[in-house]
Amino acid sequence: MFAYCIIEYPVKTLDKAFTYQIPSDLRNKLKVGMKVLVPFNNRTVHGIVLKITNNYEGDLELKEITSIEDEFLVLNKELLLLGRHLQYLTMCSLITAYQTMLPSALKVKTKVRDYNDYEVLIKLNKPLEEIKEYIKTHRKSNKTQILTELIKKEKLNKKELNYASLRELKQQNIIVEEKIIKKNITEKKIKNDSKTLNDEQKSAYQTIIASLNKTKTFLLYGVTGSGKTLIYINLIKEVIKNKKTALLLVPEISLTEQIVSIFYDNFGSDVAILHSGLSNKEKYEEYIKILNGEVNIVIGTRSAIFAPLTNIGIIIIDEEHSDTYKQDNTPRYHAKDIALKRSEYNKCPLVLGSATPSLESMARASKNVYQLITLKKRANNLPLPQVYIVDMKQELKHRNFIISELLDKKISECLGNHEQIILLLNRRGFSTIITCRNCGFTYKCPYCEISLTYHKTSNTLRCHYCGYTKIKDDICPECHEKALNYMGMGTEKLEEIIKEKYQDAKIIRMDADTTSKKGSHQKIIKAFQNEEYNILIGTQMISKGLDFPKCTLVGVINADSSLNLPDFRSSERTFSLLDQVAGRSGRSTIPGSVIIQTFNPDNKTILAVKKHDYDSFYLEEMKIRKILKYPPYYYLANIKIASKDYNEASSESVKIKKYLEKNLDQTSIILGPSTASNFKRNNIYRFSITIKYRFDKHLMKVLKDLDEIYATNKNCFLELDINPLRI
Repeated sequence: MFAYCIIEYPVKTLDKAFTYQIPSDLRNKLKVGMKVLVPFNNRTVHGIVLKITNNYEGDLELKEITSIEDEFLVLNKELLLLGRHLQYLTMCSLITAYQTMLPSALKVKTKVRDYNDYEVLIKLNKPLEEIKEYIKTHRKSNKTQILTELIKKEKLNKKELNYASLRELKQQNIIVEEKIIKKNITEKKIKNDSKTLNDEQKSAYQTIIASLNKTKTFLLYGVTGSGKTLIYINLIKEVIKNKKTALLLVPEISLTEQIVSIFYDNFGSDVAILHSGLSNKEKYEEYIKILNGEVNIVIGTRSAIFAPLTNIGIIIIDEEHSDTYKQDNTPRYHAKDIALKRSEYNKCPLVLGSATPSLESMARASKNVYQLITLKKRANNLPLPQVYIVDMKQELKHRNFIISELLDKKISECLGNHEQIILLLNRRGFSTIITCRNCGFTYKCPYCEISLTYHKTSNTLRCHYCGYTKIKDDICPECHEKALNYMGMGTEKLEEIIKEKYQDAKIIRMDADTTSKKGSHQKIIKAFQNEEYNILIGTQMISKGLDFPKCTLVGVINADSSLNLPDFRSSERTFSLLDQVAGRSGRSTIPGSVIIQTFNPDNKTILAVKKHDYDSFYLEEMKIRKILKYPPYYYLANIKIASKDYNEASSESVKIKKYLEKNLDQTSIILGPSTASNFKRNNIYRFSITIKYRFDKHLMKVLKDLDEIYATNKNCFLELDINPLRI
């Protein structure tokens, strides 16, 4: 018997299956989808079995598979097909596709480590008559007590017994030890306090339920607070009644904590969690629970789309517009594309939920590719929060640089009424640029050529691209004068200003710096929910999905920070961010307010947020996209040409442009080469070429050919991104 295996080898040219002979002792054990160890090029490497056959037509002498790396882990037929689909979508190697699908503890190149907890049991190893004779001939002791108990119970826990007596009995071969895996399942009790669906929710639920057991995609477009989560819960209950499983994706780890507690209340221990905040051991345990079929529901972030669920009855992607569903390193997949494939394979509905759907999803819904379901009202029939726009140009005249007069008044009112406030500033750190007033020196990353961000609590300057860190000095390193000037503002500085201004307030900050430790998201959310704090300051991670009944005010400190970025999606991202964070206010019985501070009060995107008017924003933005030939009217592909040598990257990018012009359809538009938006990162120079296309039958082949050409180039490498979110 023979096996075709792909191997974990860091050379792109070896992206193919190699044939190995299956040794006789493995023939009854080896299965397609198993991890194995195989000999390759005078070393032993990890691999995955893709096919087992009785026939081999070649004439080479084949090497044998060394061993099965993990008998328990078997990629099923769907996951094996999904890996090939991922390879096609992203043009990564097949082994990379399978690596991406597995949690870190089980990756192909990872040496198998046993994360299980074991219980050691003791049992008899001789016939009962011999044991009884032994008890008779030995005086009463710990040994005879153990044997007497074993006759009654058959097995005893080693931890509860006398070790010296056990050692003697074991040496005499009277007893043996048996190791069993201990189930570490914490039982979660179901709370029977489920809410009933209102008329809008019921209509949405019934529309989706009618398509169970069919491949169909729904866009559930509901205003913030319209009760999309309650619809998800009812859909999943129906799916489980039908003996099927459910997969729910959320965009942020911070969201996972709150939504998980809601699902525990409704489904008890029938839920597994998968996200990057878990330890390797926790990921392993959750993955094994899913693989064993011990749970029917999986909740997680982007990578949970590869969860080894079988017989899936529904897939739900909450906040479907979120950028976090797209992976920004190889393989650059979008969870939505994988979800569509799994929906097709399992013949089940896919539900995309959002208060601010992506333009691509809404365009598909308008063409009936997706079925649009709209929730126009909040679940409790309360009004959406009142949005006020403050012109910061006028505020500067009154020396209100950070907090406007209106926001100051509203914060004071909320604090007086014992209500809660959320302040959004989508930039972490204390200061974004440090320059010298005397000589003009600016602190920059030596590897990326971008300004270092100052973090006051650790007194460090950090590069948010490559992670370079250095301790800040009070003296300019160029002119040695004490003349450093702190420009720009992040959440850390805002926290300091708010603490000084509202001394009675209890303030907590939630950003990448305060949530780096395990469990910190949950801790901050729970503390704010329990009203231990009345002001929450944070970046975009506080804008989506969170529900705080006592929060009646949201303040946006600098609404222009994302609006002015040189990106065709900047208006869409800004609308989504502002509308989503506005939705955190007034979700209970007390009406809410939102104050947006901006230097562009007449901007159409900001005015649309004021009216909670996604439809007008969508129509306006679609006009611009059509004129400029951007998605959803055109597809995009992006090629980054990277090298440690600036001239090499530049000259190769020109060659690639010529190659594309020669081989692509004339209808495709080729932009560039130009320097990439993050031009120098980790001492690597990057140029960018963007292709706009509608129907180019040659594109995928041309990109694959380019990828193969540069696979062996040691001085220059390509990064390919199909349908990038940023260019």
